[in-house]
Order: sequence, then C-alpha cells, then structure tokens
Amino acid sequence: MNRIWIILLTTWITICPVFGQSKAISDFNPVWTSQSNGSHESMPCGGGGIGLNVWVENDEVQFYISKSGSFDENNTLLKSGRIRLKTFPNIFKNENFRQVLNLEKGNVEIKSGNNTIEIWVDVFRPVIHIEMSTSQPVEAEVFYENWRYRDRLIRKTEGNQNSYKWAVPEGLTTKKDNFEIENNSLYFYHRNQQPTVFDETVAQQGLDSVKSLLFNPLKNLISGGKLWSNELKFQHTGSGKYNETDFKYWSFKSTKPTKKHHVTIALHNEQTALLETWKNNLNSIAKVPFSKKTKEETRRWWKNFWQRSFIVIDKNKAGAESWEIGRNYQLFRYMLGCNAYGSYPTKFNGGLFTFDPGFVDTLQAFTPDYRKWGGGTFTAQNQRLVYFPMLKSGDFDMMKTQFDFYLRLLKNAELRSKIYWGHEGACFTEQMENFGLPNPSEYGWKRPDYFDKGIEYNAWLEYQWDTVLEFCLMILETKTYNDTDISEYIPLIESCLTFFNEHYTLLAERRGRRALDENGHLVFYPGTACETYKMAYNATQTIAGLKVVLGKLIEIKPENEKGKWEEMLSKIPPIEHRMLGGKEMIMPAKLWERVNNVEAPQLYPVFPWRIYNIGKNNLTPALNTYKYDPDMLKFRSHVGWKQDNIFAACLGLTEEAKRLTLLKMGNGPFRFPAFWGPGFDWSPDHNWGGSGMIGLQEMLIQTHENKIYLFPAWPKEWDVHFKLHAPGNTTVEAELVNGELKNLVVSPKERLQDIIITNR
Repeated sequence: MNRIWIILLTTWITICPVFGQSKAISDFNPVWTSQSNGSHESMPCGGGGIGLNVWVENDEVQFYISKSGSFDENNTLLKSGRIRLKTFPNIFKNENFRQVLNLEKGNVEIKSGNNTIEIWVDVFRPVIHIEMSTSQPVEAEVFYENWRYRDRLIRKTEGNQNSYKWAVPEGLTTKKDNFEIENNSLYFYHRNQQPTVFDETVAQQGLDSVKSLLFNPLKNLISGGKLWSNELKFQHTGSGKYNETDFKYWSFKSTKPTKKHHVTIALHNEQTALLETWKNNLNSIAKVPFSKKTKEETRRWWKNFWQRSFIVIDKNKAGAESWEIGRNYQLFRYMLGCNAYGSYPTKFNGGLFTFDPGFVDTLQAFTPDYRKWGGGTFTAQNQRLVYFPMLKSGDFDMMKTQFDFYLRLLKNAELRSKIYWGHEGACFTEQMENFGLPNPSEYGWKRPDYFDKGIEYNAWLEYQWDTVLEFCLMILETKTYNDTDISEYIPLIESCLTFFNEHYTLLAERRGRRALDENGHLVFYPGTACETYKMAYNATQTIAGLKVVLGKLIEIKPENEKGKWEEMLSKIPPIEHRMLGGKEMIMPAKLWERVNNVEAPQLYPVFPWRIYNIGKNNLTPALNTYKYDPDMLKFRSHVGWKQDNIFAACLGLTEEAKRLTLLKMGNGPFRFPAFWGPGFDWSPDHNWGGSGMIGLQEMLIQTHENKIYLFPAWPKEWDVHFKLHAPGNTTVEAELVNGELKNLVVSPKERLQDIIITNR
C-alpha cells in the first residue's frame, strides 16, 4: 500500500502555463512507409459520427465508411460502402510512400513524392472529403463499392451481426441497397422494410398491446448518402471480389487531367416513409459549399479536443513500452472522438472501425458488415467502460450520446415493468436492443409457459438489470465534474431507482408476509452479481450501486424532495464481508447458487462505486479481496473488459497496476496499435481500450471528497506529463521527471490547496 504524504504546494513547484500539447500529440502520429496488405492494416479516421478505415493496397487508396445509427431490418450496423481511388498515371509508382494519421488535424494524409491525398471528415456536418493535389496533372478514377447490391442470405453463425444471433430464421436475408445515378452523382441507401426484428421482438415478449407506444428506431429508416465531384463524371458499373466478398462498383473518372481533385460524400440517416424527404434533407447537407472555413472549424475542434486532456509517458523514450501505452491512450481517445456527436453511442464491439471479419477470425469470414455480439444490441457492462474514462478526460459533450440512448428508451423500460409486474419504475436489462427490449435470442425463443415474461430465460443474463445504475452515476458525475445541467435526466435516474424499490418489495410480498427483512432492509433476491454469481441474494454490486446513486441524488435534491430517497436509502442492506484464511474480504453477494463467468463484482465497491478508495480509512477488506480471494486470483487477466488494472490502480497497488497496464495498453495484434482484441468480443475491442484508459487515469489522479490525490499508483521510473479533469470544474496538469514533480498547474488555482501528492 502506498504511503500518503500531504505536501504544501508552494514556491518549490514551478507554476507554469499549458505545456505545448500540440507538439506532443504530433509525436504520436502513426506513420507508415509501406502500403498495407488488407483492411486489417487500416488507419481510423473520422469525426462527428462517421468512421473510416483507410489503407493503401496495390497502389489504390481504399476506405470503408461507417455512420452511427445505420441499422437495417435485422439490426445489423451496416457499413455505407467502400471507396477505392486510383490515378493515371500511377502516382505511387517508384515514389516514396508515406501514410500518416494527423491526430491534431483529425485527418489521414497519404504522400507519394510530391503528391498528396488528404482524407478527412467534417466534425459538424456528416460529410467526407477526399482532396488530392499532384505535382503533374493526372486523371483520377473513384469507385464506390457495395456488397449489398443484392439480397444476401445470412449464413450459419453470420447472425451474430444482428439481433437474431444464433437463432436466425430460415431464409433470413440482408436486404439489398438502392443505387441511383443523377447528374453524375450517386445516391446509395438502405431502406428498411417491414417487418423488422423490432416487430418480432415485441410479439415474442408479449408486448403487442403497447406496441404503438414503444420507441421504434428501425421503422422506415433510410440510411445512406451521396457521392459527387466537380472533376469526375460517371463512367460505368462493374463487379469484383475483395476478401471473398463479391461486390458491385460504380466508376467515376476525371473529365480531364488536373492537379487538383476533390471528392465529397455526404451521409444522412432518417426515419421517413417518403424517399423524397430523405433525399431533400440529404441534398440540403450536400449543397453547403466546401470552404476553408468549414475545414478550419474541424481542425479547430480537434486542436481543442487535444487541449482538454492528455497523458504523455516517457516522451524522450519513443518506442519504449511505457511510451507506447501513453501513445496508445491517445490513439484510442482519437477513435472515441470520431463518434463525438453520433446518433448512437460508440459500440463496445468495434465502434465505427470494424474491418473484414476474416482477418479477425478465419471461421467468420463474412461480409464487412459483420461483427460479433450484434450491431443494434448494446451490452451495458461493456458500454460503461467506453464512457467512464470521458469524465477524467473532460469529454463531457461526448457522453451525451450514451445518456440520450437511455433517455430515449425510458418509456419502453417503464412499460416493461407496468405490463409484466404492474408496478412503476424502469427495467433496463443488461443486454438490450436499441429499442429498449432484451435481445430476442437472449430472451429465449423456447421458453416455458410458466416462466416470468419480464425475465430473460438465460443463464448469464437473468435478473441482471443493475448496470444502468452505472450510467446514472456517470450522469450525476458530469454535474460533479463539469456542473452540467442534468435536469432532463433526473426522471431517468429516479425511475431506475424506483424499479428496485418497487420490484423487490413485490417479490418479497409474493414470497411471504413481510416486504423487509428483520433489519428493515430490502431483500434483493433473486439477483445476480454481474454474469458470474447467479441467483444471488443481496449482490454486492447492486447494493453498492443503489447506495451511491441514492446518496448522490439526495445531495442535489431540494430539501422538500429528499425524504422519499432518504427512506429508500435506509432500506438498502450493508455490503457483506467474510473471513477467509483469517483475512476479511468483500463478498460478491450474501449467497449465490452458481458461478457462470469470470467477472469480479466483489470489487465493484472499489470501482466504479468507490466505497473503498484512496483517501478512505479502511482499505484492508478490499486489498485482501484483490490479493487473496480465490476467484479473483483465478479470474485475473488484462484481456478485453477485465478491469483488474483498474482495481489495482484504485487500491494504490503500483507494481500490479504497472504490470497489468503494460499488458492491456501495449500494442494490439494489428498494424494500427490501438486495434485491440478480439478478447471476449470483437476487434477493435473498445471496452479493452476503455478499461485501459480508466486504469491509466486512476494511476495518476484520484479524488475523495474535496481532496485530489496525485500519482496514487504511479511508478517512479516513468516520467509523465498529463492533464486530467477532477470534480468541481477542476483541471490538473502536472509533469513528473525522475520521480520529482517539476511543474503543476491547477485550475481554478484555489484548488491547489486540495492537492495531495502520494508516495513521492
């Protein structure tokens, strides 16, 4: 355990301004000097809510297009196609090649001699730009490629990309897209047909009586876009095959050789029964002329993004393992920034940057639309790890998409409670569709008639509905950190809390005469501690979550509105402890029937709930749990969503945090070093990256009450320069060199007195 020293921060620390992060961020730009061998060797590029995978193969520039919210009838998150660019003469022949991801500008730049191709996405408008500048006039040919030019039968196990998963109905297809040439422009779009998986799910789960009241994001959804260029003219169509997937292409070629080419692709998703409405709205996006001003706006956004926060480790040791984990932190944060303002949250299983699946798993060599664990299915335990690090990175504006996801589904979740059990409150399940109902295959197509319709007939997911409390916590923390106005989300938080009070009162009254135990506490049974300790009695993560969310809600409530929630808080039972080998440890629950998975809910009181934390008196039970709990030792890992690195950091276990962070944040298996996975999910594994970010942040800064603890689990041998956020509209920027604090900037300066330096 680290010793904590309170240091009076006075004249011995140099108080200095921001330390030139723009130069530091450019030091992390990935630079490739050779072409790629496939889409798995691509670079991410994007902005707003659009992601591109960019690579050069066989002297042709290629990229996939993904847009947030592009769901088909089966709830696959469709790619919007692939672009391929070639030049005549070939600008890549016998020239020095260089492909760079410019983090500060948010673009990908490809150079060959004096020829440059820049690919970037407008942060504020859903528009992709390809700008080419050459030393000599050249002709360019741009191909739009799409594998959904025909209905495609969904093959065995391919259903994992949609909401049917392993239970694909016979003959189910991915419906074909539509393509129209008009004035040398190409419209491409997918138009959802009825019925959709929403209709199937509503019927399966006995909710037809309230179907018209349910939020349905799939009905009449049109997703697609428009490609055009003043320098190009439509030529012809043709066909081809890439990585075992056949496709059709539309070719556009230069009207004459020129030194400048500019190709534009506008994207738009909309729920409308009228195609003309979608087209008109798409054209209103497309008609905004390109200008230096719009480009500068996007560059300014990325520059400000990097000034919000950063972590630079061993800046003078480029290529060292420690330097790489700092670099990979920045690269993954860039990937999250590409979906800053998307219509849906960044998905844990690849985000906007999945590539041909055969490069991840040769047994799943399907179309580029494929990803494991669904497109419109959101698994809360995984999603939370993508969004928690945004608190300390100061990316509060990016969290709104995740919060709005739950807010849109509030009515659906409340209707579940009302229809199934007749009580109030929102019942959000762990694995949930983008329309707020459990995934139909996880819910169970073959269910006994006697089984409660509100429960998933699933050994892993049954009774797991407490993860939503972590998103309630994030909402409350945005107010604590940033003084964000969260008034629109208070009904969501209150409804989630109401569910637990109402539901477990109901279950107790069904079992016996009294609703509370002998101590006046609610009995949370049946429950679950993550997907691991099943049929649990008083699961620790549930109790911890309710205690913390209730406490934080009460803090911000007016006096005349506290009583109801104070009464509920008084009914939450204590967290259970036990003695093992003479050592006190936290239990995952009071009782449980079986162990299903490899999670560690016994340490959720450490993270995310911070009941045991640096600065608090008695960490012994939590430390013992980490070090000696038999399941904790058996399950320990850095892979995917495992959060042992976070627990170690939060408990001040410096060497453990260092060891696990090197494993988790080291280079991934693909050419782009922050494409981790597949882990338990898919590549790029975003909950792998998110959990790594959280752990690294916790090694540097933790807070308790009004105190800010610096370097609670930071190895002295790693130099670091960081800027991170803390509660109370506070930023902390510090530089540690050879184990000594050289520079410190705290804003507002009044918070300097709250800084505590640990173990220096």
